[in-house]
Amino acid sequence: MVHPLKRKTSLTLDRQALSAAKALGVNVSAVADEALKKAVIEARRQKWLEDNADAFAAQSRWHQENGHPLADIMAGDLSATWSN
Repeated sequence: MVHPLKRKTSLTLDRQALSAAKALGVNVSAVADEALKKAVIEARRQKWLEDNADAFAAQSRWHQENGHPLADIMAGDLSATWSN
């Protein structure tokens, strides 16, 4: 099995939480690795939303002024929100 490259690092963790994790056999490195991956995904999502906020606002203004181009074929309760 091929493992991705890993790099050692130093972390500062809550002493009681670390002791409890070790006592329970929790793989602290695996937990930290997974939490870091999730944090990076969320940070990238937030950055993308911020980077594209002007485009979202422009699209929203266009829809407010012109309605949604597919409003006449949209189904469900939300279709009414796109009507002029």
